Amino acid sequence: MGFILLGLFIILMLIGVPIAFVIGIVALLGIFGIPYTPEATVPMKMVNGLDSFVLLAVPLFILAANLMNSGKISEKLINLALAIVGPIRGGLAHANVLVSMMFAGVSGAAQADTAGVGKILIPSMLKQGYDKETAVGVTAASSTVGVVIPPSIPMIIFAGLTNASIGALFLGGIVPGILIGLGMMIFIYILARKRNYPRSKRVEMKKFAKLFFEAIPALLTPIIIIGGIISGFFTATEAAAVASLYTLIVCMFYYKTLKVKDLPKILMDTLALSSLSLFALAAASALGELMSYYQLGTIAQEFFANNVGTEWLFIIIVIGFFLFVGTFMDAIPAMILFVPVILPTALQFGIDPVHLGLIVVITLAIGLITPPYGLCLLLAAKIGDMSIERSFVAVIPYIAIIIVVLLFIAFFPEIAFYIPKLINPGLF
Repeated sequence: MGFILLGLFIILMLIGVPIAFVIGIVALLGIFGIPYTPEATVPMKMVNGLDSFVLLAVPLFILAANLMNSGKISEKLINLALAIVGPIRGGLAHANVLVSMMFAGVSGAAQADTAGVGKILIPSMLKQGYDKETAVGVTAASSTVGVVIPPSIPMIIFAGLTNASIGALFLGGIVPGILIGLGMMIFIYILARKRNYPRSKRVEMKKFAKLFFEAIPALLTPIIIIGGIISGFFTATEAAAVASLYTLIVCMFYYKTLKVKDLPKILMDTLALSSLSLFALAAASALGELMSYYQLGTIAQEFFANNVGTEWLFIIIVIGFFLFVGTFMDAIPAMILFVPVILPTALQFGIDPVHLGLIVVITLAIGLITPPYGLCLLLAAKIGDMSIERSFVAVIPYIAIIIVVLLFIAFFPEIAFYIPKLINPGLF
């Protein structure tokens, strides 16, 4: 029966059925095939899978990102980023990366970054003489830091699955996110010098100060979120609610770029995007029950015990597996299905759950720019009017940079935890 379900899973994906429905169909048929199992098991598991206070953070952070885009906070961040790195050769491409790092500190949603920043910067880069490959590749690749730099929706899900500290995960994501961003900017600088990309004039100090003070309310958001969580003042879900409320107030009353009449559309867009992730999560919870019935966790533990004798080999297998899974599945259902399977073995090898979380989240971030799933790649390619094949070739150098940083973090976790330990040693 298990092989039949696996075959069905592969066939449904190949014919183009959305992954959330593939997971749901396989779970439904598989559980119905278990003797003496009530028909209500699947909907019960789906409902129970969403019955979590932590999961409320998902739509709330997506709401914060949508409010940012609608309230044109993205433009404020872009203007500041251009003032900082514009004078460097290839300044607009550098600003693309820098603004993604800033945006990541507010929303935790990479797709929102691609859509919000890409609609502004991809056309601007094309007008300034950048080729489509660079414009699309930089935009898609840099948006992946949205799930690495805190706050991060996948980190919240991982913490819910493993009881790892959300505060520790958030702090642990700061250094890898910065390293990924810097690595991309170094590559862009080399590329810009080779292709003679333009740079902008240095901004006068008076204008720079004006742009900085305009962006301060947006830049304060990650400090409020992360500071509140680490200090224990509020939970991750409460932090998401605070971020949404704070962004709403800033956009409506400080920037005055958001009107009451805009809210219904923003809420509908948030519900539509949230429902996709949460339905996939609910379906994955049902499939997880099926996997438990077939004792896949036990089988995995036995496999690793008999065939994998070292921690480094286990980490390589985990990275390779999630690189593969991320090509056709969103991070949330991927973690729901497979993290409980690998977690016991990781603990046996002495791998800290926070360290494992960083490895899994960064690896699955690569899936956002690898076809056929690659949502960020698809969005950037659509904005830049470029084929998926050309877009994927364009992001390959950036994928290599992410993988290099990932391997450093995987085998030298002290790199990721050095600064967080200075900030809050009690979390590690």
